[in-house]
Amino acid sequence: MSLLTLQQLTVARHGRAVLNGIDLTVTGGEFIGLLGPNGAGKTTLLRAALGLLAHGGHSSLAALPAGERARRAAFMAQGRDIAWPLPVERLVALGRTPHGRSPADAPAVERAIAALGLQPLRHRPATELSGGEQARALIARMLAQETPLLVADEPVAGLDPAAQIKVMQLFAGIAGQGRAVLASLHDLGLAARHCTRLILMDGGRIAADGPPEQVLHADNLARVFGITAWFAATPQGPVFQPLDILTKELP
Repeated sequence: MSLLTLQQLTVARHGRAVLNGIDLTVTGGEFIGLLGPNGAGKTTLLRAALGLLAHGGHSSLAALPAGERARRAAFMAQGRDIAWPLPVERLVALGRTPHGRSPADAPAVERAIAALGLQPLRHRPATELSGGEQARALIARMLAQETPLLVADEPVAGLDPAAQIKVMQLFAGIAGQGRAVLASLHDLGLAARHCTRLILMDGGRIAADGPPEQVLHADNLARVFGITAWFAATPQGPVFQPLDILTKELP
């Protein structure tokens, strides 16, 4: 079942195409890692797909009324700004706003708090948390929304290694339940290990799309990132390690 369809999605700024003709379909059961160097268009794609940026082309989500859109997709932005000193549990409960008041609210909030290990912090003002703790609280708010699709912009940035792995495992589990996650990521090793599908962006276009072992191919890495890397399949799953920066022109 398609949860997001993009057709020729385009975003222009100051007369220059930042996003150029993106065609993409996200279906239930997928954990998609959106990869690419800084300025490749990852954040622009996520925000335009959700109707948060003016765009050309078509997004199935952006075409919906705001209330329905919020019941179909939850979004975690790249910025971690928390403006008010709300207790963590109240911050997480804001994820329930699109549903109105419902008996499902309290259980959904409790599940989200437990999933991110926030029980000891639930009564702390969110503005007093560390950066990593704030990120976990915002991920929990997204989970509490309980939408078919989760869209996250660099959700594991700033988290310690254990928290990064836990969040990636959590997202993979959500996809395994038939929902979908679309997340921009910079850690190619985490993406290789946990995502079912990778989309590599370069210059506002999709440069590669497919399973990790195909997208993280040496030619793609050299062309898009200018690096060499080691990739191997192991009994515990794929392992990926960047090795070096290319210092000479490619043939």
